Amino acid sequence: MSTAQAKIDLELPRLQAAYAAGTLTPSAVVDHVLHTIASRGADGVWISVVDRDTALTRARRLEALSADERAGLPLWGVPFSVKDCIDTAGLPTTSACPAFVYHPSVDSPAVARLLAAGAILIGKTNMDQFATGLVGTRSPYGVARNPFDADYIPGGSSSGAAVSVASELVSFALGTDTGGSGRIPAAFNNVVGLKPTRGLISGVGTVPACRSIETVSVFALTVPDARRVFDIVRGFDPEDPFARRDALKPDAVPSPVRFGIPARAALDFFGDAESERLFDAAVRRLGTLGSVTTDIDYTPFAELNQLLFKGPWLAERYGALREIVAREPDALFPVTRAILEGGRSISGADVFAGQQRCLVLRRQIERLWQDIDVLVVPTAGTIERIEAIAADPIERNFRLGTYTNFVNLADLAAVAVPAGFRADGLPFGISLIAPALSDHQLARVAARVHESGGLPLGARAVDPAVGRGAA
Repeated sequence: MSTAQAKIDLELPRLQAAYAAGTLTPSAVVDHVLHTIASRGADGVWISVVDRDTALTRARRLEALSADERAGLPLWGVPFSVKDCIDTAGLPTTSACPAFVYHPSVDSPAVARLLAAGAILIGKTNMDQFATGLVGTRSPYGVARNPFDADYIPGGSSSGAAVSVASELVSFALGTDTGGSGRIPAAFNNVVGLKPTRGLISGVGTVPACRSIETVSVFALTVPDARRVFDIVRGFDPEDPFARRDALKPDAVPSPVRFGIPARAALDFFGDAESERLFDAAVRRLGTLGSVTTDIDYTPFAELNQLLFKGPWLAERYGALREIVAREPDALFPVTRAILEGGRSISGADVFAGQQRCLVLRRQIERLWQDIDVLVVPTAGTIERIEAIAADPIERNFRLGTYTNFVNLADLAAVAVPAGFRADGLPFGISLIAPALSDHQLARVAARVHESGGLPLGARAVDPAVGRGAA
């Protein structure tokens, strides 16, 4: 069987072991990946793909390095994708709006760090236009096909990024996260979504949504893979006004880990009994890994959710993109334009009142960490069909963020991990949340939680004959 046809395992340790054994080369991996992308046709994952000759030239240059040079490149020959609101030299940036397109001459700092580590860029992935949405359906480039069931949304806004990892078109992907965009798609595609503490990864070279709270995020098949990428792309950037110099906290995991679960009355699965069943099963597994408290007051988190997508932070979204809204309003999806224009009428008084209330709620949340180490919530209470989102695009999108929106406003770190499959084969996920700068500790805990589920990685559970995941 040819390399282009054979299945290649892109999980980082296995790929790098194959490289070390000489059974694979970066050129063979690039050939395989590009062949697979072409054979999938219009799957909605990509906005642009690196030219074949360019990608193979990059691979051959890496192969020409000495053994010592290769040893200094922690991502030597590893393929990755980038959400199309993050700049990569040589490919256009559209943020899923063709009228907005520009052609960056330099890579964003995060991409530059990955390339310097030996990774190979495959392309730019599809997304909800201007990162405004959690659904993955608001793009003129189509809908990235959910590999478990194409009738369901892939999640957004980093839809193509998550699907590219789940379908093993790349080993990892960069996305962005403002209110769950780096976590919701992870849940709906059975991959890991790591949302770092804001300011640890440079936001320079990224089309802004809510620059004061957003961050570049990482998608991968496993938590250790995501953490490895995070450690490469993070670093203080003096050009980024939101960058922070703070050191990460030690990654020693407390024993036992104290998990906190919102009180049952605060949990809403929107009538989805399968998601409720899987969350309860995940909580039971947590009991084998640490202590579990099930009466956490969710009130401050719920109030923060309202501030992000139905409050003053809409003004920041509008302010960042008001030029394209004014110049070419018809170039935007109607729902995207409506959301952005909703920020136009928000007053300065509203913004300051919202900021002050946010600080009060943050202080309330700070007190919780005296009693727990990690807050655990469903990543999403349910998953939606594409047709349901089309019929009710605003409210259904909002409720998807019930357990994600607050994280950025509260300045917390989070990791979304797979937690099981519904009876219909669709994946379900949970999110682990902890204080800012506890990213390493949180990743170690999240890795244990993910591994405890014993789940297949990405879309490996999908039966190609029916296009659904195994129950």
